[in-house]
Amino acid sequence: MRWQQGRKSRNIEDRRGGRGGGTVARRGGSKMGGLMTIGLVIAGLVFGVNPMKLINMTGGLGGLGGGGASIGAPAGGGVQYDASARKDDQAGQFVASVLGYTEDTWNDIFRSYGAKYQPPTLVMFEGSVRSACGTQSSAAGPFYCPGDKQVYIDTSFFRELQNMGAPGDFAMAYVIGHEVAHHVQNLEGISMKVQGRQRRVSKVEANRLSVLTELQADCYAGVWAHHTQKKTRFLEEGDLEEGLNAAAQIGDDVLLKKAGHTPHESMYTHGSAKQRQQWFTEGLRNGKVENCNTFRQAGVQL
Repeated sequence: MRWQQGRKSRNIEDRRGGRGGGTVARRGGSKMGGLMTIGLVIAGLVFGVNPMKLINMTGGLGGLGGGGASIGAPAGGGVQYDASARKDDQAGQFVASVLGYTEDTWNDIFRSYGAKYQPPTLVMFEGSVRSACGTQSSAAGPFYCPGDKQVYIDTSFFRELQNMGAPGDFAMAYVIGHEVAHHVQNLEGISMKVQGRQRRVSKVEANRLSVLTELQADCYAGVWAHHTQKKTRFLEEGDLEEGLNAAAQIGDDVLLKKAGHTPHESMYTHGSAKQRQQWFTEGLRNGKVENCNTFRQAGVQL
């Protein structure tokens, strides 16, 4: 993936301790770090706690209102990240570049629909972080908080992706693209509609809505990659395979099998490996936002 050539976003707040560098995973790189993220997800699935609620991907803790922190004076105690001044920080450089790609592409897509895209702020942190969705541990993995319209990523998660069997730079870009896709859903009003419907239906149906939300975010990530590739040719040989592999490795059935449990659809929160690959591929192939309506395909009227 030619991420170095991308425009570096400045919509980044750095809350990492010491605001150090970190590393970016490469194909064939060494496996480092723990398995806290996969452990939390599996524990949630096995013990009946929806990881979606733990990391507030759909805004389960509070409303969707409120604005993001001011870039000039971040509310969380961090600093605005200046990629031009941190050439030594490979993880930060990577995040800034990929976020820049998402901003440029979603700007174009929104403009084509006669709308204006409002980019999220991305917060880099380590250990734990405060957000409008509460304080979260890095064990929760990357997440989007609709309450403050910010994406949160502990950059050590990039190393953990390798432990989960999903190495490579485009695998990491897919994760960022997926979280930004949740922001797009928020801007479209989808997140609020889902949250409202979840309050009125059974636990089983509410969980199904969470899965449909996640699968749509996978599709939107594919739409982003489709248009970014068309405009910039940022993908290299093997990148698409990395993204599809990442979608599979974080499928609920794969995670459950790794934990020694028999997968069952009622336990899913993000979708199976096949479903996640299917919807990511749908976005990649057609690049059409309207083709990502997972709710309509499932017969759900929001």
